[in-house]
Amino acid sequence: MKKIILILFFFTTITTAQDYVDILKVSYGNSFNHSFEGFTDEMNIKSLDADFTYPIVIDENNAIITGFLHSNNNLQLFPDSFLTQNPLAPQSLSKRINLYSTVLKIGLATNFNEKWSGTFVVLPNLSSDYKDISSDDLYLGGVAVIKYQKNEHLKYRLGIYAMDQAYGIFTTPILGFYYLSPNERLEVDASLPISADVNYRFENWAVGVDYFGIGRSFDIHQENTPDYYVDYGSLDFSIYAQYAMLEKSILLRGKLGYSDIDAEAYEDGDNIDLRISAFDFGSERTQLNPINSGGIFAKVEVLYRFNLSKVDK
Repeated sequence: MKKIILILFFFTTITTAQDYVDILKVSYGNSFNHSFEGFTDEMNIKSLDADFTYPIVIDENNAIITGFLHSNNNLQLFPDSFLTQNPLAPQSLSKRINLYSTVLKIGLATNFNEKWSGTFVVLPNLSSDYKDISSDDLYLGGVAVIKYQKNEHLKYRLGIYAMDQAYGIFTTPILGFYYLSPNERLEVDASLPISADVNYRFENWAVGVDYFGIGRSFDIHQENTPDYYVDYGSLDFSIYAQYAMLEKSILLRGKLGYSDIDAEAYEDGDNIDLRISAFDFGSERTQLNPINSGGIFAKVEVLYRFNLSKVDK
């Protein structure tokens, strides 16, 4: 038990000013009434996500980071009426598909001194519909973040994230900070442009607003259909209520918000040279499916949180 506490305490000191570590987060959501440009059809998007992180201590200044991320988005890329207007198109295009992504976390977290620390993680990613899996479905990326501890309540972050994708290379800078008020009720955690969270705590309850932006690509291998890939991007804005139980180690969170989703299909080889955040550089692509609109979403999340403040010293 003492070893586990040491590992978690070390990991917390090199990542944020907070006094907890989120070991596991599982979420399920449904996004409603996404329309297709030029068509009357609508679809819902179902999502399931899991995020597990476990650090292994090396010494008082270094720890190995291990874990995984897994996501599944179930959706329809082509509306039924698209096939009515394009009778020569394969009928399988109108079926709902699963977009799977499994990312391993392998990295190092280190303390340089009392003020400066860093996290460096390699992120191999298997991303496709998981049919006819090959090396073409495997992508490699990573993230590097340097942190500066301003004081006991505030920490700044500066980093970069990069990942190989089906369309080319994606990269984005990361600018952010973590703040916890002196009374430990107001918490702000931002790593822009990827995520941001602002919440206020009332004993076992908390209310908050958050934002999460993600971009992935998936190789698709449908029967009797030429291979293509999906360039999937989602910007989620939500409000939430959270309840903490079992000495605040289990968090139950309900969310309601708006999801701006792009699920774009492209022919294999129709690539761009580079994407930096939301900006594309290189050749223009021809989208195969109609443009999607945004929609309202609801989500439930369950977190396992290790609270260091509860450790009996």
